[in-house]
Formats: sequence, C-alpha cells, structure tokens
Amino acid sequence: MKLVVQVKLLPTPEQAAALEATLRAANDAATWVSQLAHDRRVFRNYDLRKHVYGQVKDRYGLAAQAAQHVIKKVADAYTTLHAHVRNGHLGRPGSARRERVLARPIVFRPGAAQPFDDRCLSWQLNARTVSIWTTGGRMKGVAFTASPDQLTLLAAHRKGESDLVCRDGRWFLIATCDLPDVPVRAPDGFVGVDLGIANIATTATATATATATGTGTGDGVRHSGKTLNAVRHRHRELRRRLQAKQTKSARRLLKKRRRKEARFAADTNHTIARRIVTEAARTGRGIALEDLQGIRDRVRLRKPQRVTLHSWSFHQLGHFIAYKAARAGVALVWVDPAYTSQACSACGHVAKNNRPDQETFACTSCGFAEHADVNAARNIAARGETGWAVSHAA
Repeated sequence: MKLVVQVKLLPTPEQAAALEATLRAANDAATWVSQLAHDRRVFRNYDLRKHVYGQVKDRYGLAAQAAQHVIKKVADAYTTLHAHVRNGHLGRPGSARRERVLARPIVFRPGAAQPFDDRCLSWQLNARTVSIWTTGGRMKGVAFTASPDQLTLLAAHRKGESDLVCRDGRWFLIATCDLPDVPVRAPDGFVGVDLGIANIATTATATATATATGTGTGDGVRHSGKTLNAVRHRHRELRRRLQAKQTKSARRLLKKRRRKEARFAADTNHTIARRIVTEAARTGRGIALEDLQGIRDRVRLRKPQRVTLHSWSFHQLGHFIAYKAARAGVALVWVDPAYTSQACSACGHVAKNNRPDQETFACTSCGFAEHADVNAARNIAARGETGWAVSHAA
C-alpha cells in the first residue's frame, strides 16, 4: 500500500526565494506546454516531449530532468481531465459546463506542486535536511521538520517522486512511501459503520445487543458531530461577517484562518477512524462501510440544509478508515446503503414510518425500538457479513 508523508521545510529567506523562483518557472512552463498541447491536440507524454522539450529548457531555464517532469505533469493533468469527461463528471455531451471546460487549456497556479525525483532531490534524514535542484543551481542544507514516525517511514519505505508545494507562504515536501501489504485476517463478524451528520459515525454489530455507552464490545457507539457542526457554524458566521467588512484587516484575518476548519474536521475524522479500526482489530472483526458515492447528486434538500450536506466529509472519513484498516490487516467491505435507515434489524421489515424522526427507530411490524443510527449500523454490519461470505465463497 502507498502512504504519503508530508514534512514541513524550514528554508532561510534566500532559500525560500530560490524555491519560489523554481516553482514559478516550472508552473509557467507547464502552462505554456498546456496551451500548446491544447492547440495541437497532443496529450501523450512521449508525443508532447518531441514538440516542447528543447523549448522548455531554453525558455524557462529548466534542467533536463525538471523539463521532463513538467511535460509529464501536463500530460497527467489532461489524462485526468479526459477521464472525468468520459465518466460524466463534467456533464453530458453538449452541456455548457462540459464544452466550457474542454474549450480552455489547463492553467497551472504559480504555487502548484512540482514533482522531484531522486536526481533532483536527496534526503539527509539524520541531519533533517534536503538537497534540491533550483533554477539557480543545486541548493543544499534546506532544513525540514518531521516526527519520529515520519522519519521511520521515510527511511524504510520512501520510494519514487516527492512533490514540492507552497501553501500560504509555508513550504512542504510530500513524499510517497510504499509499504508492504499486511495480510487480511479472516473476520469473526463485522462492525457496521453508519455515517451521518448529527452523529458522524455510529458502530454496531449485526447480532450483539447495543448499549448506550458502547462499553465492552464496542456496539452502539455513537461519535457525535455536535462539536464539529458547531465549529463549522461558527466559522461560517465569522467568514460572513469578515467578508461583509471588506477591510484590509478583515481580509488578512480571512487569509490567516484559511483551511482551519478543514484541518479540524480532518483531525476529528482521523480520531474517529483510529478508534473504529483499533476496536475492530482488538475484537477480530471486519468493518462494513456504506458506499455513499454520488449521494450529493441523489439527495434533494431545502436551501438551508445544502451547506450542511456539502460540508459533510464522509468520503474523507471512509478513506481514513480504509487505509488504517489496510495497515492493521482488518477486513473491509463496502455495502449498498439503500434502506438501511428504514429496515428493522430485528425482523427485516422496511417502511418509511419505521423512522419517525432523526433519532428514533420503531418498527411498525414487530415493535422493535432502537436508536435510528444504531439500527442502521446493525443493518450495515449484516450486509457486510453477507457481502464477505459471497465474495469469499470459493
């Protein structure tokens, strides 16, 4: 499996200026190559290299390896764009959005990430410095900071390219680490994970009796989204007030608080994912997750609820659970979420009236009552067991 390790660079002002000049030159070159590729309809890396390689080196002062990476970055960007078009992510054929996107070449920001391979970048992990190529020559002794776990991963598993990126005046290197796959253990049952907004995640097993606190077996544990939703609301109101002021200090504060909400949400999701995976590994169970892809296109909500839905980071939480489960050797299955909130986990009866409100589930057939999210998590766990049995029947 592949993991990325992000380390923060601590360059001197002179080193930061050299890095900025290098990043700007590389992205200016990428924008020029993108324009030519769009005009001539040449998108393959090898074909594009024959048209622009020499000009990229001469125009922008890039070394041979850096020029190769710029051309490959452009080719990869168009490959991704065309994949989105084929999959219908940019609208149907002939739609205004699709035609608008295809009519313009891809443009690269001055601070967009630039890949460096081992010829352009070398790591001195013991000294916590890197040596990196710049347009002004090889620059040695650029300091970086990293945790002990990050240093261990870099020393043992770093492989391939590393990306140089600048965010809000801070410099980062993002390195790829290729870890050996951990054998997946045969699960003794499954933990169902119901994802939501009021409760970010609720876990339960298919057969065990859920408890209010979830002590002992980890069943019926609800990870509340009250704190995260309050933070989102506070940040939204603060942004609204600052944007209305339109003063220099207001814009400065808005820039300072950029991505603060996203970092808080990511930390919350990491914490929840770690707890779910740790509990599953401790009890020898697998994890069943809802496949919620495309839910924003399927759901129709009133305008005040749309902000909440589009701020819902269920995909990030699912990704965190997936990679942590892979590292721990915990089985993971994705299940169809249809009617999991309306089906009774005791008798299987499905009815819209089974769930009179957000928290309550009361089966109109057998009378079974439970917290709605716990009932849904049980249904997900049952579907996980069925899906695992079917996929491993051979």
